Amino acid sequence: MKILVSGLGGYMGKEIAKLALDGFKEAELAGGVDINGCADFDVPCETSFGDCRTSADCIIDFSHHSATKDLVRFAVGSNTPLVIGTTGQTDDEQECIRTASEKIPVFFASNYSMGVALLVELAKKTVSAFPEADIEIVETHHNRKVDAPSGTALTLAKEIASVLDGASIKCGRSGQGKREPGEIGISAVRRGNITGIHEVLVSTPNQTITLKHEAHSRALFAEGALTAAAWLMGKPAGLYNMKNIIEN
Repeated sequence: MKILVSGLGGYMGKEIAKLALDGFKEAELAGGVDINGCADFDVPCETSFGDCRTSADCIIDFSHHSATKDLVRFAVGSNTPLVIGTTGQTDDEQECIRTASEKIPVFFASNYSMGVALLVELAKKTVSAFPEADIEIVETHHNRKVDAPSGTALTLAKEIASVLDGASIKCGRSGQGKREPGEIGISAVRRGNITGIHEVLVSTPNQTITLKHEAHSRALFAEGALTAAAWLMGKPAGLYNMKNIIEN
């Protein structure tokens, strides 16, 4: 499986490249695209998709959401399956991804940890048992992370809301005002060099259930992205996520 890494010069791009060079999931690093270039690996690396002539069996993207339109245009034009790990897309960019998935297989997840995928399912099962509980999500990441709340925290909140009637998502709290019934609160913490921690707190007047996932290394997400790429091979056009892997 030859892969083209979008964002090859970034933290995650390099982690994916290292695993591919080690043959994880029988992957081979074919090349990359990075706005700043990347001289760390002996493969072609262009600064834009317009200049890219590298063919691959799958594209893995961990760049920046602003590159979404060029990314999907290249993937659709070359009929290449696409794995997207970048978060923070605008509504318009998300629509581009959905449109692309009608023509090619697209795997789109906010977090490529199997543990986080299980956390989502456990959280949904828990809140279904306690539908009147207060639900809060606390996510903690390193001080260089740009978007807040994290895409994973938003995914958690949306998935939890899907099993509750009348739920609403509230990002952050300040000022005056009590907690409203049905709120799913999200708090973002940025400190140090933390890879990623996500906690779901489900509280009734008499008890609290805490579900927590902590990532110890970015290699965890690189493994998940390459696993998703391998799983995507041979799939028909469509929009897939980590739940599809768990269920199959």
